[in-house]
Amino acid sequence: VQLQASGGGSGQPGGSLRLSCAASGSIFSINTMGWYRQAPGKERELVATINSGGRINYADSVKGRFTISRDNAENTMYLQMNSLKPEDTAVYYCNAVVQTRSGSPLYNYWGQGTLVTVSS
Repeated sequence: VQLQASGGGSGQPGGSLRLSCAASGSIFSINTMGWYRQAPGKERELVATINSGGRINYADSVKGRFTISRDNAENTMYLQMNSLKPEDTAVYYCNAVVQTRSGSPLYNYWGQGTLVTVSS
């Protein structure tokens, strides 16, 4: 299973960026998908998660500004980031909990990360 994140780049404070994460490979089902980020000198932290039923969880720091969504048919997840702040600058990682075949255990996979830089 591979997770390919894209859409990172530079944005201005108050601006918007949209991240995508496409899962491919031997996938029977995807349970929870999520975005995490790691700023320089800091630990990786949760940004948002969405489960297969659409239940969503956001970090307090992004509530009201970021929107997570997923397309189950395409095994793709998105993160719409609005009202960007300099403190959103980080490498953003996508994560997926995947069942590779019927009856198999769930496995945790990470994408390679995409850099988001917010500055004026």
